[in-house]
Amino acid sequence: MVLENRLLYLAREVKKMSNVKPPSVKLNDGHLMPVLGLGTSAALKDATNKVEEAVAVAIDIGYRHIDSAYLYQNEEEIGRSLQKKISSGSVKRSDIFYTSKVWSTFLQPELVQTCLKASLKKLQLTYVDLYLIHFPVPLKAMEKCKDAGLAKSIGVSNFNRRQLEKILNKPGLKYKPVCNQVECHPYLNQSELLEFCKSKDIVMIGYAVLGSNSGKEWLNKDNPVLLEDPVLVALAQKHQRTPAQVALRYQLQRGVVALAKSFNKERLQENFQVFDFQLTPEDMKALDGLNRNIRYFPDSQFCHHPDSPF
Repeated sequence: MVLENRLLYLAREVKKMSNVKPPSVKLNDGHLMPVLGLGTSAALKDATNKVEEAVAVAIDIGYRHIDSAYLYQNEEEIGRSLQKKISSGSVKRSDIFYTSKVWSTFLQPELVQTCLKASLKKLQLTYVDLYLIHFPVPLKAMEKCKDAGLAKSIGVSNFNRRQLEKILNKPGLKYKPVCNQVECHPYLNQSELLEFCKSKDIVMIGYAVLGSNSGKEWLNKDNPVLLEDPVLVALAQKHQRTPAQVALRYQLQRGVVALAKSFNKERLQENFQVFDFQLTPEDMKALDGLNRNIRYFPDSQFCHHPDSPF
């Protein structure tokens, strides 16, 4: 009976939340990006067999920002889910903000557009809303993707201040990156980089905003569990929220676009319910104090490369 009541409650909440339009931030090229997105990076065993249903559920709840990458190996499943929702009339293509990325593997300029075209074929889309460089490549290769109409906006991922300045000071820069997607959570709050990005009208997008589970093959298994931190737990109890909701709200109030990954229906809904409460200045200060420069995603493969952001 308790489970049945819980399921009925969730069904009502999903229907209610589906009418909620998440706030958006205006990018420096004029396009709008929803401030809360669904991250789809996952352990390889989950990359394909759970993401299709998760995207469908997320859209029903109200998510409109979906983040993936060619190398996540799940864009075909995401594409099927998107097409079903578009075909059914649940959403229009213009309602969805979809992000893909070009990885370090595709450093050769001529492969940047090839990789994006491969993603679009899997997604059954004609363009992505945002295309990100995960590692420095000649910017002209990204500009060509935008000029060809394959990407509405272009940005960067895992760039430090020096790398951003190098791009911004490049002679003949055609398009300023609209965003910088980086690991960002209370244990790695990126405050200095955030202020620099704001000063240059570059939106910071945070991934791993809830820390990360140990199921991913590439993660540092020795890091503490963010959502079990006593400060975060205490604030969650104070606001009658979950630690995840507090961690997400923290980013939104700082002006960071937050990507939250979950393939669980209940957590997907809980993560979306972050627009109806506020953290106090004291709460924000307490969360700022958790910064320990801990990375859940060490880029060990390229840490010795001269262009490594870490």
